[in-house]
Amino acid sequence: MLCTLAALPSIMAVAQLGRVHPDEVYQVLEPAWYRAHGYGVLAWEWKEGIRNWAIPGLFSWLLRLCSALGIDHPLGYRTVLEVPQYALHLAALAAVERWSRRTLPMREAWLATALVALYRPVLDYAGRTLSEAFSAAFLVLAFERLAASESEESSARRFRRGAVAGALLGLAVVSRYGSMVFVLASLGWVLWRREWRVLGGWVAGGAAVALGLAVLDWLTWGAPLHSLWAYTRFNVFSGKAAEWFGSEPADFYVPLWLKVLPLWSWLGLWGVLRRHRSALPFLVCSVLYVLAISATAHKEERFLYPAVVLWAVGTAPATVALLTSLRAIQTRTVAVLGALVLSVVILKRIDPPKKREHFQAIVRAARSPQARGLLILNEVPNEDVWGAGGYFYIGRDIPWLTADRPEDDNFQAAMRDPTYNRVVTFRRMAVPALEQHGFSVVEQIGRATVLARDTGG
Repeated sequence: MLCTLAALPSIMAVAQLGRVHPDEVYQVLEPAWYRAHGYGVLAWEWKEGIRNWAIPGLFSWLLRLCSALGIDHPLGYRTVLEVPQYALHLAALAAVERWSRRTLPMREAWLATALVALYRPVLDYAGRTLSEAFSAAFLVLAFERLAASESEESSARRFRRGAVAGALLGLAVVSRYGSMVFVLASLGWVLWRREWRVLGGWVAGGAAVALGLAVLDWLTWGAPLHSLWAYTRFNVFSGKAAEWFGSEPADFYVPLWLKVLPLWSWLGLWGVLRRHRSALPFLVCSVLYVLAISATAHKEERFLYPAVVLWAVGTAPATVALLTSLRAIQTRTVAVLGALVLSVVILKRIDPPKKREHFQAIVRAARSPQARGLLILNEVPNEDVWGAGGYFYIGRDIPWLTADRPEDDNFQAAMRDPTYNRVVTFRRMAVPALEQHGFSVVEQIGRATVLARDTGG
């Protein structure tokens, strides 16, 4: 059952293609492609050095393995890259099950795990190559270890538990530097409980990961921890994040937070406050994180994801305990089924996946052996290359351009150059203008259209 639940986000991500956010492509997949094949689109962050190469580096070796095995279709190597992410999500759900079994019998613990696994943001994000997805999984693993205190636990076991938790928190930060807030919050948790052996392990495990990051940055950027300091300067001290990408009011996350949490979690909150107070650190750390990101000028919906996952994990066991305490079996059954439905159906989704048909059409158009150049008409105006799937989904070293309308310079240049003999457009935008230049429709994939022209040669 656990393997099946963990597979759902991975199956959705690979089958749907598309993306939740451009960073899914241009902060992970495209730099990995660049490292593996020597060409690709490197976003400005990779030129400024505010990202580390840990995950893209790992994925680049998997892409090299795919090439050696002859796996050259985008769906094929995207599936291979999903394997480690599936394993990470499976480990996180196993941690949820272990955490739930501390207060629930086995059957009820499985139900609590299912509530988390079927939570809509988890289904949407856990299979996606976003830093928030990787980081949230490591945070769940780390917090489960920190919450595993036993009265008769030996000093050595406490140290090892702290070391594992510290290393996992370190990996959460390597995946996404914004998760440093959870590290500081967990430190306060350990200090408040006065678990000095756990603290020693926590420091040792975190220091080991920090040393690994320092070495990686030294090898890739030429200075230890270069990416961490560059990220901090840009996002915290320079003000450029808000200047370049916009700013939002301090209460931006409040209505989103209230709508995106599963309705059953409010019942779980009451259960936590009433009886299951061991879950309070999950909830307190989530709230502290939301307060921290609310204090920054630049805000995006996806930044909430790690917090809502920890909140769901913290409240799920208490929710199940209350539901299964209902005496009438019919009432209990209806309540449990209702909670499962309310995991999937929430008031608002965080940045749901987009561009499914568009990406599928890009893959289909570029796979033609006759395709020598590709023009992509953006689904949304002013997306530029960030609205496309990069060389990762094109899968070949052919020239490609993006445009918003027929009047654009890129559109006109592609019409004059016979190299560009494939076009992907959305909602049949500019099809008449393309037909005037010799293109004809060859395939319709949902709302996306693939066109081709015979330019000879």
